[in-house]
Amino acid sequence: MNNLDLRADRSRIPQRIDEDDHWWFASRTRALETILAKHSRRRDMMILDIGSGAGNMYHHLSRYGDVIGIENHPAPVKVGQARGYDIRLGDATALDLPDASFDLVTALDVIEHNDDDLAILREANRVLRPGGLVLISVPAFQWLWSFNDDLNDHKRRYTAGDLEAKLRTTGFTPLQSSYNNFLVFPLAAGMIALNKRKEAPDALKSHYFDDDAYQVDMQPTHPLVNRLLTGVGIAEQQLLKVASLPIGTGLITIARKNGG
Repeated sequence: MNNLDLRADRSRIPQRIDEDDHWWFASRTRALETILAKHSRRRDMMILDIGSGAGNMYHHLSRYGDVIGIENHPAPVKVGQARGYDIRLGDATALDLPDASFDLVTALDVIEHNDDDLAILREANRVLRPGGLVLISVPAFQWLWSFNDDLNDHKRRYTAGDLEAKLRTTGFTPLQSSYNNFLVFPLAAGMIALNKRKEAPDALKSHYFDDDAYQVDMQPTHPLVNRLLTGVGIAEQQLLKVASLPIGTGLITIARKNGG
């Protein structure tokens, strides 16, 4: 079997999973899709999702083309495959995939976990066709560091300038950067500042990869709070359609491979 042979039937991919109901995931997905829509309207792309976990973004990406996911932990790979997704065990810094074979590469809350984030960006560039796109999300601003970053084995947080410089170094031209969770930023920053004075709760200290393969502080949100924050995310999406957002707890950048 060629390592680009697709192992998932796009027409049979579930179009909704539990994570879609959590305000954080929903807001990030809206922001990602809004930014992608500004730079590509294609629905026939060959897409690589680096660090795909159990495929929490796979069904969204499948609306834009055929998707292959790469994940370095066996447990979420099994969960994703059980969902019907084409997710494979692999190393983001040494992809077992041919040069110039994808139109879009995504790395969504991935590169901050790796000591050598440039190695991931170089591999993304290698497997992209000339003119192909890379879409990246990362946590923003080192001064927002909290115990949650330690728990999730983050190596760093980023500014737009940091990430764009690394993309230029690895053969990309940045097209757009925007922060997300802009409207909830004052509240989020205040909560992070308070958390800097606390130790991680015991429940989080013992947290491990569960069936959905997330190691983040995503405790259940009260339904009313979740609904309110989901509405805030929808409002933020409307702002993002007009302009990039100047601050937030997360950062999204899209860039084009040079030579296209």
